[in-house]
Formats: sequence, C-alpha cells, structure tokens
Amino acid sequence: MNLHVTDETSRLKAVVLGTAVSNGPTPTVEEAYDPKSLEHIKAGTYPVEKDMVEEMEAFNKVFEKYGVKVYRPEIIEDYNQIFSRDIGFVIDDIFIKANILPDRARELTAIQYVIDQMDPEKVVTPPEEVHIEGGDVMLWGDHIFIGTYKGSDYKEYLTARTNMAGVQFIKELFPHKTVKEFDLVKSKIEPRDNALHLDCCFQPVGKNKGIIYKSGFREESDYMYLVNLFGKENLFHIEREEMYHMNSNVFSIDKNVVVSEKNFTRLNNWLREQGFIVEEIPYAEIAKQEGLLRCSTLPLIREK
Repeated sequence: MNLHVTDETSRLKAVVLGTAVSNGPTPTVEEAYDPKSLEHIKAGTYPVEKDMVEEMEAFNKVFEKYGVKVYRPEIIEDYNQIFSRDIGFVIDDIFIKANILPDRARELTAIQYVIDQMDPEKVVTPPEEVHIEGGDVMLWGDHIFIGTYKGSDYKEYLTARTNMAGVQFIKELFPHKTVKEFDLVKSKIEPRDNALHLDCCFQPVGKNKGIIYKSGFREESDYMYLVNLFGKENLFHIEREEMYHMNSNVFSIDKNVVVSEKNFTRLNNWLREQGFIVEEIPYAEIAKQEGLLRCSTLPLIREK
C-alpha cells in the first residue's frame, strides 16, 4: 500500500472507517473519557449500538458511492472502535501510530491487518512521552496544524490528548514543513467549552475555505493565525452550540464533496452556497460521544 495524504480535501482513495458493532454496554460515569459522553450517561441518553451501526453504515454507503476503498477494524467484543482517527494518522507517506489512552491500545491491534500492508519502514511508533492523536493533526500542503494543551495541569485532563512533546516529535519527523501548534480550550465538565481535538474547533474544506470556532482557542493569536492564512471571508464561524454538536467535524471526500450531519442546516447551506456537494447523513447519536465524521475516519490514500 502506497500511503499518500498531504491535505484534508484531495480526492479520497482509501480509508479506515471505524465500527460500532459490538460496541459494549453504556459506560459508567467513572468510565467516561469526555464531558459530552458523561452528560449523556447521566441523562440516560447515551447512544445505543443499533442506532450507531446504522449511522456508520450510511457513512459507508457514501464512500461506496464515490468508489473509496474502505477498511474496517476487526471486531473486538464489547469495545468502542468508532473513532479510528485517534489511533493513527498518515502524513505524506508515513503512518504514525498514536500514543492513545492506555485503555484504548487494543484498537490498534484491530487494524494490524491494514498496517501489515504498509512498508514497515514507513510505520512509525512515537516514544512513550509523546502524546498525539489524529484528531489533533491536520495537513494543509506545507503546513501541519496540531492541537495541543499548554496548561501546567495537562496531566489532570483526560481531554488533553496531544502534548508539546508530540508537537516536537512531528517537527523533527517533518523538518521541511511548517508545524504550527494551537493551544486549545479544555474542560472536564462542560462539553460546550471543551475542544477535545483541533478538529472540534477548526477544519479546512475545499481549496481555501474552513470552518472555525473562535472560542476553542486559548490564545486569540492562534485563531488570528488561521484567519490571516485563510482570509476571514473564507471561514465559516460556528457558534458555541454548533461547536457542541460538532459542526466543524465534517469530512471531505474531495475538494468539492463534503460529508456532513443532516441537522447542520446553517453550515450545509453555506457549503452549498460555496459550490460544495454536501452528502448529508444522520450522525447525531455518534456525536453524543464528542466525536463525529472526521473522528470516525483514518485516511490512508488521497490523490496526488
């Protein structure tokens, strides 16, 4: 398999799509990794497997429509394997295994059959002190954008997934690229104030557009960096409640094709106004776990 990913929007050829099959029982309050899952566990509205399987199948059908080769993880009984973006990511032609929360390490073994098809010299495992997850890593030509958390209380946050050692690791691995980190707002208790990953508050679409949530950045200068790079007129600004519903976590199959949640009315209208084909699918149940379309995918090959 010849890996190739240099941006977020070129025509997709191959992808790992997570699975909700045998997702396991509803977690306990103590088992919740993020404030949004916690909110739904407490409210008795945590998503059930049948609904999530149906949502992921709708996503899979869109990939079939566009001729994308889809790999699925091997099923681990009673185990959440929806968010394949967390467990690894491709930059250029290198597959980087993520150092994820220890409880989730088995998710990587479930896609080992895919990794076995790669050139072993192109598969990288970061050292233990490096924390990095795919949701925090975004490619934009010569740029690599990385979400992180610079607070001195990093260790206290299960919602802080990528540390500065992770940023440094990518800088050393790709010295020819501009690696820019963004300090994200984190919360253990309020999902409306928790940017779990960079793709929870920003994502490029098309050739020069993007979706952004200003209050997801701890420093205004980080937000302004993206405004200056993309141009304010090219950015769709989402509100706090839209960020909560994961409006920035759509997924691009091509420069002009975006898969989006069917309830994202304001965003989807804007995308169409900009000339995008919007493939709307139901994904609101999966969103209750603070992840959406980009989180469920691990792109392996995009067209050069």
